[in-house]
Amino acid sequence: MSEQPGHEQHGHEQQDSGQGQQQQGYQQQQGYPPPGYPPPGYAPPGYPPPGYYPPPGTYTGDPNAPYGYDPYGRPYSDKSKVIAGILQLTLGGFGVGRFYLGNVGMGLAQLFTCGGLGVWSLIDGILLLTGNDHTDEHGRILRS
Repeated sequence: MSEQPGHEQHGHEQQDSGQGQQQQGYQQQQGYPPPGYPPPGYAPPGYPPPGYYPPPGTYTGDPNAPYGYDPYGRPYSDKSKVIAGILQLTLGGFGVGRFYLGNVGMGLAQLFTCGGLGVWSLIDGILLLTGNDHTDEHGRILRS
């Protein structure tokens, strides 16, 4: 056969040269991540970016810290220090603020002494409202 322009052999040569390029392998373009990886600066789906910490008081999915962690890494309680302090100031003679926090022994002592004749419950209520280190029965820090 004679060669004619646009004949099948010419097209066949292009296919062969195309197959030769595929056999060399996929050449990674400069500046792009490998396939299956996110671009630089982006976190994989479902994960927070590096260095991200949830704001204090948010639910993190941790059953040991249902209300998140404070800035020092201590878990927050589901109890509030404001509620505990107000209960202690108003019903402290019955130890209600301490019963609310799960401190049964301290609550019973306040119940039997009428809150230390009111002085103990008053001081305890003020300390609960102003302090930042009171904990519940599980040892978790009270929320504000």
